[in-house]
Amino acid sequence: MSSNFHFVRVKTTHDDGIEVRDRDPLWLLVEWPDGEPTPTKYALTSLPVSMSKKEIVRVFKERWRTERMYQGLKGELGLDHFEGRSFPGWHHHVSVVMCCYAFTIAERSRSFSPSSRRSRGGCSLAIAA
Repeated sequence: MSSNFHFVRVKTTHDDGIEVRDRDPLWLLVEWPDGEPTPTKYALTSLPVSMSKKEIVRVFKERWRTERMYQGLKGELGLDHFEGRSFPGWHHHVSVVMCCYAFTIAERSRSFSPSSRRSRGGCSLAIAA
């Protein structure tokens, strides 16, 4: 997966009582994936001008990873199953779900390490269990 990105500093024009000339410019980020006839994604961001374009793209794409994590927490670990009415109960529920998520990520990285060399310490059944 690869895309071309274009960056332009723009000032937004909407009716909120602030003159366009008084607005701070924002980055307009345009993503055009390879093989697509037109750009597919657009985003406005107030990230600083001093930030590298590579870093802006990394921050922009981090949203996808965050959404995937959130879906996993809801779907696999029951983040959305809390039906209590108190903050301590909600806090406890979220804390337990996050601990479970940390455990599953640790187990995944232990069993399927991101390195190119995988340890063959045990059979696949022992790793999966």
